[in-house]
Amino acid sequence: MAMTPAEKANELYKDCYERWANELSHDKNVLIAKSIALYVCDNVLSDMGANRGYEFWSEVKQQIEEL
Repeated sequence: MAMTPAEKANELYKDCYERWANELSHDKNVLIAKSIALYVCDNVLSDMGANRGYEFWSEVKQQIEEL
């Protein structure tokens, strides 16, 4: 079963948080993880143009911004 944009956003955010967010402050870790996840989304979106995955990744990006 395919992931929803919200599920993908949470997976990507959690992965970024676990791998690269190692500050003492939880708030800084949240910002780091969100920034990296958004960076990934922007790169995916810039590479795919207007094909059918564009809508999915746009929604993933929006979901990350709302975390």
